[in-house]
Formats: sequence, C-alpha cells, structure tokens
Amino acid sequence: MLEQRTLSIIKPDATSRNLVGAINSRFEQAGLRIIAQKRLQLTKSQAEKFYEVHRGKAFYNSLCEYMASAPIVVQVLCGEDAVAENRKIMGSTNPANAEVGTIRRDFGQSIEHNSVHGSDSLENAEIEISFFFSQLEIVE
Repeated sequence: MLEQRTLSIIKPDATSRNLVGAINSRFEQAGLRIIAQKRLQLTKSQAEKFYEVHRGKAFYNSLCEYMASAPIVVQVLCGEDAVAENRKIMGSTNPANAEVGTIRRDFGQSIEHNSVHGSDSLENAEIEISFFFSQLEIVE
C-alpha cells in the first residue's frame, strides 16, 4: 500500500460538543498521522466555495450554512491508503446506517450533522487539502 494524504474536517456539531480529541484518537489508533491541523470558522462564502461540487443539490444551502455556523477543525491525515482508511473510520454519511464503532455512528447526530468530512478520492484530497493548507503548513 502507498502512503497517502487526505483531508479531514471535524464539523461544527462535533467541535461544539468538544469531541475533537475523541475523534482524533480514532484516526491515530487506526495508524493515521495528523500532519497539519487548524481550527477556524468558515464564512458562508468560503463554505459555498468548498462545497461548490454540490451546488444545485437540495442540501447545498443548508450544508453551507451549517458549516459556517461554528468553528471546524481541518486537518491533513497521512498513512497507508489514507483516503479509504479515513472513510472506513468515519462510516456511512448517515449515522443511522453507519457501522457500529465508526465516528459517524458514535458521534453523528443526523445525515447533515454527522461530525466529520473526509475526501472521497486521492484527486479530491489534493484539491481539498490545497483549499485549506499551504505546503509550508504540512509537516510530516
């Protein structure tokens, strides 16, 4: 397996419940390393730009409003097959359908307030990482 990088976002519902440490311990226990991290609050305009791929979908506006509603933690995870590993640790988008022991099952509140975001491909990981981080901020 090749070492990869992927973007992880700990969403407003999780940061507001002080779950950052609990969520990050899941990544680290699975062998992923956090090689960049920052806490910030998106404007609605920034959220719209980040989620541009979903523009026109029914959930787009509420997702952007939600993502701008409170602080988030953005981070770069690194490890073997990091994209797939992160998605496995997160679980299905809908917490009700996620496997027991996944972040979304254990911490998610709804399909939209599901505590975490993760890149869905290597290509999107590169795009998403560059949205939030310069290469100087990523330290392996």
